[in-house]
Amino acid sequence: MPYSTRNGLRIHYEVHGDGPPMVLVHANPFDRRLWLYQVARYSAFFRVIAVDLRGYGLSDKPDTPFTLADMMADVLGVCDDEGVDRAVFMGVSVGSGIAMLTALEHPARAAAIVLVGGSSNGPSDVESIVRGFEQATLGDYLMRLMRGYVAPGFADTKLGHWLLSRFVERADTLSAACIARIFRARGSCDMTARLPGLKAPTLVVNGEHDNSLARGRVTASLIPGARHAMLANAGHACVIEDPDAFDAAVIPFLRDAGAWPAA
Repeated sequence: MPYSTRNGLRIHYEVHGDGPPMVLVHANPFDRRLWLYQVARYSAFFRVIAVDLRGYGLSDKPDTPFTLADMMADVLGVCDDEGVDRAVFMGVSVGSGIAMLTALEHPARAAAIVLVGGSSNGPSDVESIVRGFEQATLGDYLMRLMRGYVAPGFADTKLGHWLLSRFVERADTLSAACIARIFRARGSCDMTARLPGLKAPTLVVNGEHDNSLARGRVTASLIPGARHAMLANAGHACVIEDPDAFDAAVIPFLRDAGAWPAA
């Protein structure tokens, strides 16, 4: 069970497959398992590294203030431990912010980036989200948040209920204070003005019901050469709702970017 401690915390991650590196960074309030379909699919072609962000899964859960740059350093610490100098970075929500910041701050490390949600400035209602952690039991509130991140009705299907329940079944091991810090870290980092200088091949993906759809379109319009894909009947967490439609957008993009293995 590998951990990276390069940034002063224990950051848990998993490695699957062989090939060029692909780093998967999940959303708030999920964990590395948000990418379960993509790990199964892409590990046949890539060395897939799925990270538990600080605050989630088996990683440490600090409740002192930190920034999105600190969270990026956690992810890059995992890369350094695994000898990864350059990778495809795919992120959802706060994970897309980390992938975006990586491409801006460390352009040589990003072979390509896939930004699911793709907002360059984070949620506009951070404090209302954070207040919710003070008003409900953690598991109930996380489920309420996740229901808003998927298409209407998905959470009430047998599959949707089973998938989302996996992320709250051990809510007693999570820290509301740390999760609130993650929302604040993302909300305080606005990268919009820097987007025209982003050089990595970029794909922005949104679900039709994604509350970040408008901002994702703006992000794609500001990054030179970026593509945008909208997945019908999906929400913010489209990677777990419709993995086939996600693949149909991502694989041609990676091929065209020269980031898909030739073999």
